[in-house]
Amino acid sequence: MTGAWREGEPPGRRRFVSGVQALETGGTLPFTLAYETWGSLNSSATNAILVEHALTGDSHAVGPAEEGHVSPGWWDGLIGPGKAIDTDAFFVVVPNVLGGCQGSTGPSSAHPDGKPWGSRFPAVTVRDQVAAETAVADALGIGRWAAVIGGSMGGMRALEWAVGEPERVAALLVLASTAQASADQIAWAAPQLHAIRSDPGWHGGDYHDVRSMPSPDAGLGVARRIAHATYRSEAELAQRFGHRHQDGEDPLRGGRFAVESYLDHHAAKLSRRFDAGSYVVLTESMNTHDVGRGRGGVANALGRITARTVAAGVDSDRLYPLYQSRAIADGVAGAEFAVIASPYGHDSFLIETEQIGRLVKLLLG
Repeated sequence: MTGAWREGEPPGRRRFVSGVQALETGGTLPFTLAYETWGSLNSSATNAILVEHALTGDSHAVGPAEEGHVSPGWWDGLIGPGKAIDTDAFFVVVPNVLGGCQGSTGPSSAHPDGKPWGSRFPAVTVRDQVAAETAVADALGIGRWAAVIGGSMGGMRALEWAVGEPERVAALLVLASTAQASADQIAWAAPQLHAIRSDPGWHGGDYHDVRSMPSPDAGLGVARRIAHATYRSEAELAQRFGHRHQDGEDPLRGGRFAVESYLDHHAAKLSRRFDAGSYVVLTESMNTHDVGRGRGGVANALGRITARTVAAGVDSDRLYPLYQSRAIADGVAGAEFAVIASPYGHDSFLIETEQIGRLVKLLLG
């Protein structure tokens, strides 16, 4: 049916905040956001760090796969006692994004009429997502984040926080992201969206309670294969896989190359923990990302940021190239630009924890 977490299932470490969000496109959306926390908030509420996940991430940034959480924490190497984001010193908050599928309101969630939102779920922007996240901050009594940190789509939300709520962000770390989605990024997203919507199981987005046909896992898998190829570098794929066949298979006889098996694995893995409708909604929110919309352009928007800022890119990233991170740093007064040296491409913001840890320490002083 879907890899989404559904109400009534074990909540795991999730906590929840609800509200009603006015949307950029008009109208309102009643919502619930799931979030997880680590560490303790101090008496002055000045030690809170907001960590923003990427497209297929969720609130479970730390910890093992366990009841309620199908995957282990995606930033275990960075968050915890004595680690770069030290939970002995900081209170770390990680929300699941609005439009997501791991506890926050999205297409797989129940509409007020009790049926899944499905195709009725409205378009949400990065700005809408950040506005909803203010409900989490308010519920926790956090008036100002000690830092907001995010990579890729999470970097978009982190940047939007600093532009839209400058008085609430003391420090900002944007990893492998951009101030405005580029034509190249939108172009790579287009076949992914078409793959999902062309799947016979899509049913116009209303598949969550359809039992006569499978859900659009095939389309979601194709989307993931396309995306994952852009997340890694050509050099890494060449070194890891070259022209090798998958063990026991011959491409001349219908078998797969090793790199094809790798992409197949990631496609199957995603379908077990994610929802195709959320993939569409979140991809479209990334496409419309533009901190300069309605603010006089990107340069004017970046000029609103008062947070101490570090913008870092990956030297092998072919999806969010270095110049986009440099442009953020150049646009923010006093910001520092950093390069993450890695063969792993865009996914380096998840992998290179030692280098990112040094950037976190630089940011937090």
